[in-house]
Amino acid sequence: MSGEKTYKALIVGDVVGKCGRAAFEKALPELQWQLDVDFTLVNGENTSNGRGLNRKGFDFYRDLGVDAVTLGNHLYGNREITGLLEKEERLARPANLPPGTPGAPYRIVPCCELKIAVLNLLGRVYMNMPALDCPFRRAEELIREIRAVTPIVLVDFHAEATSEKLALARFLDGRVTAVFGTHTHVQTSDARILPRGTAYLSDVGMTGAYESILGVESEQVINRFLTGRAEPFQVAAGLAEFDALLLEFDAAGRALRAETIRRMVRTD
Repeated sequence: MSGEKTYKALIVGDVVGKCGRAAFEKALPELQWQLDVDFTLVNGENTSNGRGLNRKGFDFYRDLGVDAVTLGNHLYGNREITGLLEKEERLARPANLPPGTPGAPYRIVPCCELKIAVLNLLGRVYMNMPALDCPFRRAEELIREIRAVTPIVLVDFHAEATSEKLALARFLDGRVTAVFGTHTHVQTSDARILPRGTAYLSDVGMTGAYESILGVESEQVINRFLTGRAEPFQVAAGLAEFDALLLEFDAAGRALRAETIRRMVRTD
């Protein structure tokens, strides 16, 4: 309908360590203003030294006006996460983890006069996490419950394989507002609106050091490939990339526009 009110969500890719946090803090306020953003979501699973999320990291996002934080396979990378999951209503952990995992399988977050559901799922292809439930069946089960509260559903699918990501999006097309991938730290160029009105992007990308391999020191990653020895990775520094998805949608939960955002940010 002409003149119908629409809303914008800024969905930010995996923030990696100190460099990613610095770039996020520097770039976010201006982008929120320039793009007239109503809702901000960030994947925070690499926030604390590249692995996990602690209280300081969560408070960092909250103080910058982030509305919801999602996680991924590094859920337990920091010991403070259990307390956060039990207390913070804007922190969404993957919904297809085993029964008994702390936290809620999805979050309902107020936005303007709306309610936005944030659903976080883990992929199973190449992820080496054998205890996961099927993300397709788990999503279908929860979406019936969610849509009794709100038609606006944002799905962060933290997964490795693009085929699995696109398959979930096709499976949920018309039943959720957006399905966007995280985890690979490489922004893809396939942002689109699927036939039944769901926005899709294979991977949002990352917010972290540009001269790196997925946000960590290149030499360490190369050495692992050369020697097969696993050593702790160190988060890289310097020039950063800020990767995001700008999503426009209406009150009925229909996606109207999906556009990738990339900014280069000096952090040193």
